[in-house]
Amino acid sequence: MIRSIAAEWLKLRRGRIWITMTVLPALSLFIGCFNYYSNQEVLNNAWYSLWTQVSLFYGEFFFPILIAICCAYVCRLEHANRNWNLVHTAPVSAASIYFGKLTVIAVLILGVQALFIALYLLFGLLLSLPPADIPVELAGWALRGWIAAISIASMQLLLSFRIRSFALPVGISICCSMLGLGLYILNMRFLFPFSLLTTGMGVLEQSSLTGPENGLFIFINAAYISVFSALAIHRLRTADVVTT
Repeated sequence: MIRSIAAEWLKLRRGRIWITMTVLPALSLFIGCFNYYSNQEVLNNAWYSLWTQVSLFYGEFFFPILIAICCAYVCRLEHANRNWNLVHTAPVSAASIYFGKLTVIAVLILGVQALFIALYLLFGLLLSLPPADIPVELAGWALRGWIAAISIASMQLLLSFRIRSFALPVGISICCSMLGLGLYILNMRFLFPFSLLTTGMGVLEQSSLTGPENGLFIFINAAYISVFSALAIHRLRTADVVTT
């Protein structure tokens, strides 16, 4: 699998995915901070109020879109010029190919999470929020968001294996974000990867998860990752070589 990961990094070296990974988190911060600054008479809970604004745009819109873009991007070369034919005949297992891609995506979105948190802290300080009041839940929000993002990535990667279009998986991600938000509102927040992202990052409710809720959160995400990974690997093993 190490060779698969190295190959994926090599394909990303000269790509433009880094621009998207930087712009989308920054854009969500700008929009959220503008909303916070314009409504401070209502949003008067300092760092927590700022988080509600920036995480809403990031967690519900920009981050899921970014995950879908990353998944589509790491499959673009295979979809070009029937290169899946070469993949199917290469002396590398389907599991290695899949987990090589998923590992690279996980590292990419971890970097995005780190950038988002760093920008959140920077903008909060620029808005004169007291450093002593930085939410103690921040690390948990970031970590749980990353775990849920891997769950979403496993789903999106399966879609990107099957769909040649770059835009369609992104469109599906947007629809799933709306569905996840609806399930969260209906108090079914642990039933879908996108609602798990909303839950884990404290987008709509900043209170910490209890110990049992954290355990359930990790278990359900692990189950989703396992199921989507198994389906994707099965797809790689059984897909016919394209000849036309």
